Amino acid sequence: MAANIRFSNPNTLAKPPGYIYVVEATGPNRLIFIAGQLGLDLENKLVGEPGDFRAQANKAVENLKLALADAGATIKDVVKINNYLVDIERNMAAFREVRDTFLNRKAPPASTTIGVPALARPGGLFEIEAVAVLGKRKDKPGKKKRR
Repeated sequence: MAANIRFSNPNTLAKPPGYIYVVEATGPNRLIFIAGQLGLDLENKLVGEPGDFRAQANKAVENLKLALADAGATIKDVVKINNYLVDIERNMAAFREVRDTFLNRKAPPASTTIGVPALARPGGLFEIEAVAVLGKRKDKPGKKKRR
């Protein structure tokens, strides 16, 4: 994680369970935005049995890790996540269990979790998007940046 990132829970707000209210990055950083990831395999099919929230959530997190790796980042570099859950009342406990297995619990990212009636992908139960911060990229001379 970049050294110039500060995590804070202001003492003027109630302490949140499992996430941080404020993440501040200063200086020459790289921001990486990861689009919403679903529990899809390489054949673009939802994993698990129909309605298996936990299987989809675990695979979505694995897909998030793969997307981060493409930019040279890891889950430890994530400073913000947005989570979208179908049937939030039924799936919130499972979501928290999955979340707590992959996040840095000492410095968790800022987080928003929203219950939605459906996702764009029929049968999808969970989607996660993220923002990561890395230090300035040190490109090799003569090497083109990927777009």
